[in-house]
Amino acid sequence: MLLKLTRINEYFLMAWDALRTHKLRSLLTTLGILIGVTTIITIWTTIQGLNEYVYGQLSGLGASTVYVEKFPWVITDNYFELRNRKEVTYNEYEEIEEFATLADAVSPVVSARKKLSYGKEKYEDIRVFGTDDEYAVIGNTFPEVGRFLTVLDIQNNHKVVVLGKDIASNLFKEENPIGRRIKIDADKYSVIGILEKKGSVFGQNMDDYAYVPIGTFRRVYGGHQGIRIAVMANNPDNLEDLKDQLRGIMRRVRKVKPADEDNFAINQQDMLTNLYAQLTGTLFMIVFVIGGISLLVGGIGIMNIMLVSVTERTREIGIRKAIGAKRRNVLSQFLIEAIMVSSLGGLIGIILGFIAGTFILGMMDLTIGVSVSAIAIGFGFSTFVGVLAGFYPAYKASNLNPIESLRYE
Repeated sequence: MLLKLTRINEYFLMAWDALRTHKLRSLLTTLGILIGVTTIITIWTTIQGLNEYVYGQLSGLGASTVYVEKFPWVITDNYFELRNRKEVTYNEYEEIEEFATLADAVSPVVSARKKLSYGKEKYEDIRVFGTDDEYAVIGNTFPEVGRFLTVLDIQNNHKVVVLGKDIASNLFKEENPIGRRIKIDADKYSVIGILEKKGSVFGQNMDDYAYVPIGTFRRVYGGHQGIRIAVMANNPDNLEDLKDQLRGIMRRVRKVKPADEDNFAINQQDMLTNLYAQLTGTLFMIVFVIGGISLLVGGIGIMNIMLVSVTERTREIGIRKAIGAKRRNVLSQFLIEAIMVSSLGGLIGIILGFIAGTFILGMMDLTIGVSVSAIAIGFGFSTFVGVLAGFYPAYKASNLNPIESLRYE
């Protein structure tokens, strides 16, 4: 075993000496591998960073929650036909709340852009939601200070509001906002809670939201506009059955004929994650093909240089065989040399790929750690190409006749 390890170490040292002897040629030979691996690692790193960001953002929608709305989140049909659909109504929410037995919570949601003010402080273009008490669980909107909307607030249409963290900070500065009265447009509301910090989702600041009872919202701002119905399943395993149940309720209420298509949409998180996976999968395949072509070109370059190296070192091979080197020894020597050339390009490509990917993610204010899978893929590809490209030249070298090799000039 020790003898084998010593011999392998000797092969690596001989290969390294050969690379150092022809530095420029070795560098140029690795370019194809370097470019291919850099391309693949750059895209791999970028997509991993995007995946962490996007799936983290989409998780806020709730994996066990579906939304009954007018429009689907992913529009594949004619938009102008979808535009003519009826709005989702409050009556349909009441029907779902009564008959959706597989739902754990059901909330109506309506929103509008409003101006909030307190004293001299003003906050423009804030998204104000009208909803009910169950939305705290469905929307993961729990207060850090104070409370969320209650059943009494909803039943009595109280003029109360729950503020996002940033709204409270901007309107009240260092003052305690609980119990204070703010204006939403021209109407006054009592602040009953401040939500926990939630950050941004796809560039939308979740801490710039305000929540009021839906009855109050509809009474003050009009009840003619359509709503969205958020429904949480009582068990994640029942999600598909819940969607079928919601579809049945909506079709019954809307009197949709059996042969007609749904005139509403039931949206869920998976629709966006699947669309995203398709888009990034297609992008990765395109870049993977481009990177694969670069690796192929690099492999051809390695094979060509190794064939030249075999020709240049024919006499050396003859001497080695004359003093006892076997075919497998010569084969291993040249194969390891090809693998070293290819792996060197792969290692440089991995480093450059991470730098490029990190730079791209940095431009998007995203970060990602070093990925073991990306390192394994980059190094594995380059080594595999080295084996394929180096085998034929190594095989040719191992089959040289020692006597003819010694006569070679």
